[in-house]
Amino acid sequence: MDYILKRSNRKTIGIEVTPEGVLVRAPKRATAAEIERLLRKHRRWIEKRQEALAADLETAREEGLLSEEDLQALARRAKQYIPERVAVYAPLVGASPGRITIRTQKSRWGSCSSKGNLSFNCLLMLTPIEVIDSIVVHELCHLKEMNHSQRFYDEVLRVFPEYNKWHRWLKDHGGAIMKRAHWQ
Repeated sequence: MDYILKRSNRKTIGIEVTPEGVLVRAPKRATAAEIERLLRKHRRWIEKRQEALAADLETAREEGLLSEEDLQALARRAKQYIPERVAVYAPLVGASPGRITIRTQKSRWGSCSSKGNLSFNCLLMLTPIEVIDSIVVHELCHLKEMNHSQRFYDEVLRVFPEYNKWHRWLKDHGGAIMKRAHWQ
């Protein structure tokens, strides 16, 4: 199996399937045999991810690729709508976010900085409002727990009990939405 290898001071071997191919991130001390063994072990998963990426690209082409103007319009709508949703959920979480920014991101729906600033992907505007709310709550909960521990998810589910349903929706449909903006 062909792959791109990036070595660093990390402790474990990681596999990422991207449109460009299979990316293996490995510790400097990892042997070629260890890497090959891990790739063989996860071969079926890798093939499934490659198939899903191809399907996402096909769906994106069918639904229509987004122009720069489309993305700017989505960003304008998101800048109006998402801060309103943050204002609704922040008191429920018991969090006070800093700055809220809207971007067009290739792989993230939202993020929370250590300074308490929140960032959201404008492509969220192509999802159901429940997905937007689930991402808003997820990022607000990071203001209390900067990790993905059980405590973090307990807090997310306390505030947004249907989180898992809409997280699953995003897993199933989000790749195709991302591809509409980043199809190269």
